Amino acid sequence: MRIRKIYLASLMAVLPAILVMCRKAGEFSEDQYDSRLSGGAATTLNASSQAFGDCVVGLNVWDQHIHDLGDASSSATFVAPPAAVHAGLGPIFNNVSCKSCHHNDGKGSPTFGTVTSSMLTRLSLPGTDEHGGPVPVPGFGLQLQDLANFSKQPEAKVNLSYADIQFVYPDGNVATLHKPTYSFSNPYIPLPGNVQTSARMAPPFFGLGLLENIPESTILSFADENDKDGDGISGRPNYVWDPAAQKMMLGRFGMKANTATLLTQTASAYQQDMGVTSTVFPQESSYGQTQFDGLADDPELPDSILNSVVYYLRTLCVPARRDVTEANVKNGEALFAQIGCGSCHKQTLYTGVSETLPVVSNQRIHPYTDLLLHDLGDGLADGRPDYVATGSEWKTPALWGVGLFEKTNGIPYYLHDGRARTLEEAILWHGGEGEKAKQAFAHLSSGDRQAVLLFLKSL
Repeated sequence: MRIRKIYLASLMAVLPAILVMCRKAGEFSEDQYDSRLSGGAATTLNASSQAFGDCVVGLNVWDQHIHDLGDASSSATFVAPPAAVHAGLGPIFNNVSCKSCHHNDGKGSPTFGTVTSSMLTRLSLPGTDEHGGPVPVPGFGLQLQDLANFSKQPEAKVNLSYADIQFVYPDGNVATLHKPTYSFSNPYIPLPGNVQTSARMAPPFFGLGLLENIPESTILSFADENDKDGDGISGRPNYVWDPAAQKMMLGRFGMKANTATLLTQTASAYQQDMGVTSTVFPQESSYGQTQFDGLADDPELPDSILNSVVYYLRTLCVPARRDVTEANVKNGEALFAQIGCGSCHKQTLYTGVSETLPVVSNQRIHPYTDLLLHDLGDGLADGRPDYVATGSEWKTPALWGVGLFEKTNGIPYYLHDGRARTLEEAILWHGGEGEKAKQAFAHLSSGDRQAVLLFLKSL
């Protein structure tokens, strides 16, 4: 069994208090915390290109085995059936493995149509289904699969182009934004004229177990749907149908918080992204289409593999912050709060108690998210509702690890569709509830703007 190299030795030596798991997180005094510990005890000091792949410390031998099995399974390349191992790919799909999209356990890159791509396109028709969710497109479902096995036809090809938009700062400096345009060609059957589409780039894997363990009451405490406090921020939760639990639940994952649990998120990715069925989604995504393989081999993914991948995701560390004592970084942190970014990107949260996963229990963490939906204006709108989320609402993404995307991905890309090539561009795309903070950022001096960006790169 291969054991991952863990970069926590010095962390544990300097800060043993964070590893005391039997006390409530809120009982720790401020001087027992370090601002570098983004994931509490589930923090790694690894700052290399593999920083997002470290396992939390404290697993027993069996749990470590399950984590490693999930690691290997998430890297496994699926092939078309029949095959001795990793059979089940397709017949239509977007990629051949989990990590083909989630590069180095991190984000993807904005390309379509190859096994190195990390993008997909959500589809729906106007209206809602019986659970209040999006309506599938006949012959296509809720996701466009742009690759197919031999003798099968991709649902369509996705074409991506960009136009430059100039943003002029009050001080005369200019930033260039990339505005994406998506089109479809060679559909296997015509797409309806009223189809709603939304391009999505693969998000990071790390820290998900911590986010899943944040109490629902904490997330709801941040909601202010009618903006009663008058600050212009009116975050609200998304409630979604969970097929595994067979009930409506609080959404936490996905760009619009349209998935409630890591189990459902993972099983959905296998079925939709790779065409691999499981007990959660036992029906092929191609069911009812001419591409349907008609094989009686579903579910194709054993529960043991699915559960090991979910466990792997739950037990990945969050990278520690860096350069926290540098003056410009500290200034940028203060400015980040001052201009209002922290209204949505909540710095400090506490995880709850998990009897099955004590390594993520009772942790003080710094994810910089509220896990709520916010209207970010027309510039980022996709026009596709998803349960409660409107066509211009997006879940606040966690910012931890954002400063390492350049190392883990080579070229970093940000926002839901990777349109932002820099953190500066990501800020300047904010509108709606984020407009006030964006304008405050724009009116800072050039030096102060750079300080805010240096702070973000320290996360």
